[in-house]
Amino acid sequence: MSVVNKYYKRALEDVIIKSFSNNKIVSILGTRQCGKSTLVEHVFPNIETVSLKTDFMVAQAKTNPDSFIKGLSIPAFIDEAQKAPELFGSIQEFVDKNNFYSQFILSGSNKQKLDDKIKESLSGRTSIIELSGLSLREINEINFNKHFVPTDEYINERKKYLKEYKDLWFYIHRGSYPELYDNPQKDWEEFYSSYIQTYIEKDVLTDIKIKDITAFIRFLTAVAARTGEIINYDNIANDVGVSGVTVKEWVSVLIKTNIIYLLQPYYNSHLNRAIKTPKIFFRDTGLAAYLTGWLTKEQLEKGAKNGAFFETFIVNEIIKTFINEGKDYSKRLFFYNGKDKTKKKIDKNGNEIEIQLENEIDLIIEENGVLYPIEIKKKDTPVASDASAFDVLDKDVEKHRGMGVIISSNSNKVLLRDNLICLPFEYI
Repeated sequence: MSVVNKYYKRALEDVIIKSFSNNKIVSILGTRQCGKSTLVEHVFPNIETVSLKTDFMVAQAKTNPDSFIKGLSIPAFIDEAQKAPELFGSIQEFVDKNNFYSQFILSGSNKQKLDDKIKESLSGRTSIIELSGLSLREINEINFNKHFVPTDEYINERKKYLKEYKDLWFYIHRGSYPELYDNPQKDWEEFYSSYIQTYIEKDVLTDIKIKDITAFIRFLTAVAARTGEIINYDNIANDVGVSGVTVKEWVSVLIKTNIIYLLQPYYNSHLNRAIKTPKIFFRDTGLAAYLTGWLTKEQLEKGAKNGAFFETFIVNEIIKTFINEGKDYSKRLFFYNGKDKTKKKIDKNGNEIEIQLENEIDLIIEENGVLYPIEIKKKDTPVASDASAFDVLDKDVEKHRGMGVIISSNSNKVLLRDNLICLPFEYI
């Protein structure tokens, strides 16, 4: 007996409806299988849908793009539009000639390619919206859609919609791709094995020439093993057996196809010891777990990388709160790492010396000139000293520090001291 798939209401539905009613074109970007086509077809059930996932349809679109566009019933949805770049000039001519809103919805899994064609042909004509995998709010059907920022206003409002997320490590290990929740019987290993094969064939090999697919899979695994870490291209290159230049090229492909996200460091002239290299985060913890061989949630929870996976998951959930409200997060989320902390010790000659220590803040949210520092701790009994690095932000004379937060697996909201609160992850 076949399983009837469940559709999870996406938080972006209202954003897309509003955007489409006020723009000629809406472009939806997101990784493969994050639910772009399902979302559009659910929100606009009567829209004509054309998928460029097959070579036949791509050839049709490329051969005579003007006729292809004119043959569509408007409004129309073109899935994986970046595969036929010839269409964009025809779409431009069509929408300019027909001066009304709600004409085309375009989607794509290669952010850079779609961005480039939009800037070239459709600038000023389209609204760009990002879609992520399912969030915990969506999976648990929580009707609250404001981005996470630890103000009293947010915390008090979020409290009204709290729901206990049972078995967090199930979600961390399962990942966020809708098919794994639409169909609970879907085999986890089978899904990710197929995903990687399709991703390499359809997204990677069409973008760059790779002579050694095995090396690229080793690269994917090496990056997944470093989720939550400051990126080191040479270190990855040594593990994979390719050059640092190749690693940088391959990392750019992962960014363009929404597989990873580089979290930028926070620094300014007052923080002159800050590290200026970004941190790498896999966008889906299930995919990262599969690549690194954590085949069960129990293994992942008890494994050596559990802290990094917990941090990766929380950072992604916070990013999704911005995405799902239609907010730009790229210039509002940072981390801090700097050697501005000192400690005195006695050297072997009996002399007192001062050594520099790393000072790290897992995440900083900047909102209206206020910096909100966040520490992410897997342990369920955080203490105020876990946030000792937050004080470094007081050196920034142009901005001031807001409420500091420790996000943990603790089930209780606890005020640890003035301007520092411990929040359960359910508050995201």
